[in-house]
Amino acid sequence: MTTPRPQPGERRLQILQALADMLQAPGGERVTTAALAARLGVSEAALYRHFASKAQMFEGLIDFIEQSLFGLVQQVDGRGLPPQAQVPMIVSLVLQFAEKNPGMARVMAGDALVLEHERLMARVNLLFDKLESALKLRLREAQHPDTVAVAMASVLTAFMLGRVQRFVRSGFRRSPTELLDTALACILGN
Repeated sequence: MTTPRPQPGERRLQILQALADMLQAPGGERVTTAALAARLGVSEAALYRHFASKAQMFEGLIDFIEQSLFGLVQQVDGRGLPPQAQVPMIVSLVLQFAEKNPGMARVMAGDALVLEHERLMARVNLLFDKLESALKLRLREAQHPDTVAVAMASVLTAFMLGRVQRFVRSGFRRSPTELLDTALACILGN
């Protein structure tokens, strides 16, 4: 008996899920298309029917990360909280996302993108630039002077990236949310 053929788009999601799963394996080794195909039980050619390149597979993961994080930012907006309260909530949600998705954390930290196409790291950098802009906007709305809003948003973005990198470097043992409330209180002066 043969297994039914996946619905259109379903195989593409299976490939991305398998890639994300492989990225969260201890050791942080580079994922090859051969290993990915073997994990899925398909040929490498089958992977390339759904993605033009391995870089395009990583772009799919980055798209997922971006949609997820900015979906969370929109949820924070929808709660009607004052801008000052939204700032730590956004930082917390980004770090919680990384903690719950270790494979995605490797992409966010750039660790999984080493030796891959340079445009991928540029996409991740743009993602963090957009998060920084979202924080800056809320800090300005909270009546912080522009220079303070810019500086605080920059520090918070560096903090998020540092926490994600530490999580990845530790083999996912050091939680990015460890003592988060205390750290944010120090940074934000609360």
